[in-house]
Amino acid sequence: MNRLAVLTSGGDAPGMNAAIRAVTRCALDRGWAVTGVRQGYAGLIEGGEHFVSLAYQSVSGIIQQGGTILGSARCPEFMTVEGRQKALHTLRAQGVDGLVVIGGNGSQAGAWELAQIGFPVVGVASTIDNDLVGSDLTIGVDTALNIALEAIDRLKVTAASHERAFLVEVMGRQCGYLALMAGLAGGAELVVIPEIEVDPEEVAQTLCAAHDMGKSHALVVVAEGARYNAEALAAYFRQHQERLGFELRTTIIGHVQRGGAPTAFDRLLASRLGAGAVAAFARGETGVLVGMIDNRVTTTPLARVVGRQKPIDPELFALAQVLDKP
Repeated sequence: MNRLAVLTSGGDAPGMNAAIRAVTRCALDRGWAVTGVRQGYAGLIEGGEHFVSLAYQSVSGIIQQGGTILGSARCPEFMTVEGRQKALHTLRAQGVDGLVVIGGNGSQAGAWELAQIGFPVVGVASTIDNDLVGSDLTIGVDTALNIALEAIDRLKVTAASHERAFLVEVMGRQCGYLALMAGLAGGAELVVIPEIEVDPEEVAQTLCAAHDMGKSHALVVVAEGARYNAEALAAYFRQHQERLGFELRTTIIGHVQRGGAPTAFDRLLASRLGAGAVAAFARGETGVLVGMIDNRVTTTPLARVVGRQKPIDPELFALAQVLDKP
């Protein structure tokens, strides 16, 4: 190994910069040159100024920064055979011997495509959705969860003051992990996630039960990917307000969850996974995703990661059902 490249792809996640830092410094420590690829797979295809040399000083002071200093962009061209061949040509022209891809499901699907055409790639599990097979927690999840929890705590103060019911929608695409954990930690009356469908009438019954037991306010945490997300539930309650007797106030946290400084946990996780990616290259192990399982840095073949979604722990959902009862 003479030169290692690193890119970030897909949605930004707090801690990506810490991973870039770890990859860079661990590779330099082994005597390898390091190249950063700007704008993800689009930069990989374009080459030129999108390829930048990284030194110790290049990644100084970034561990506490949210987002990614390398940037990220969608790249439909990379989904074509021609696009991937362009990327392969650029990598070889730049003298790159291996590539670290920091990102989520879509990003690792791209990494797998490169691995299949013979280029050494190692993925690093990074997505606030926490839906990647191969890591108990992914980079950015802890920060996003804490941001959601802060919003929930603040909304509960307002809900109590005005004796109202609130819907809070969190991100996560088709994975309900963030919603489930935020609901558990935030003391919500109900959690609605894509994996387990909840009928609007069940939501209404839960809120009515809370009111009947003397609660002056209530809060439901909804995952954005649920069939009845916050918008759909709010519309249902507006349509049946006369029968149900109350309305719901809706807050969609949205991309706020991606921003801000990463938590200590995410900085440490990203540092360990970035170092693990370099270690994988050093022992000749490529075509894998580096993640954390049972508090150990592990590798999982990308073939077992791509196209799959990590399931929700049924015990955690069962616990939420017990603890969330009014």
